[in-house]
Amino acid sequence: MARFTGKVVLITGGAGGIGRAAAVRFASEGARVVLVDLAAATLRQSVAAVEKVDGEVLGVEADVTRVADVEKYAEAAVKRFGGVDVFFNNAGVLGALKPLVDYPEDTFDRVIAVNLKAVWLGMKVVTPLLRARGGGAIVNTASIAGLRGSPNIIAYTASKHAVVGMTRTASLELARHNIRVNAVCPAPIETPMAQQLETEIKRERLTATIPMRRYGAPEEVAALVAFLASPDATYITGAIYTVDGGAMA
Repeated sequence: MARFTGKVVLITGGAGGIGRAAAVRFASEGARVVLVDLAAATLRQSVAAVEKVDGEVLGVEADVTRVADVEKYAEAAVKRFGGVDVFFNNAGVLGALKPLVDYPEDTFDRVIAVNLKAVWLGMKVVTPLLRARGGGAIVNTASIAGLRGSPNIIAYTASKHAVVGMTRTASLELARHNIRVNAVCPAPIETPMAQQLETEIKRERLTATIPMRRYGAPEEVAALVAFLASPDATYITGAIYTVDGGAMA
């Protein structure tokens, strides 16, 4: 399939497992891809992964919590590819694994900055680019932690609940501009973030909460993101989709 031929897809958190898998998926369907991340070395690996499937790709080092950097990656997409049609607003961090009374204030602030403020800044800056193309799609990365309580990751849980709320609000504001806004809520996925969780919670305990008894693959999240951004989902906006092996059933 080539659902994204002629389209430009902008992805934050492009150095991570889900961001990289999404980049490869979009490129394999014809998109030109802009990857954004602060981690230069792993960002280069993601760029190489897209090039391996013969995709056109641009890597941009940027701090998604700073408006000047957000404007920089948006401007880079316009300069290189002429605009943006799809925005996968994906950057995120887990933060500390501590009870709320022991949670470090500086870590709390950092998680909120990356997982919440950066999602808002991304939509704020990229939305005019989508409007200039006559519409488009935004997919935000939330989590099943944004749909329920999750002990010992209070900042992450709070931030992902907020992403769900922002997604719904943005969908209402932007529908008249032909911009659809949806969110994906993964369970643990085979990424470094899941490995970080396993420093406190054993894999067996995590997988026991998932009816399918396994973590998801980044490519399984990427498939859902690609669907939500595609012409196959033209009547879907304001929706919150789990990709969780049945964990929230």
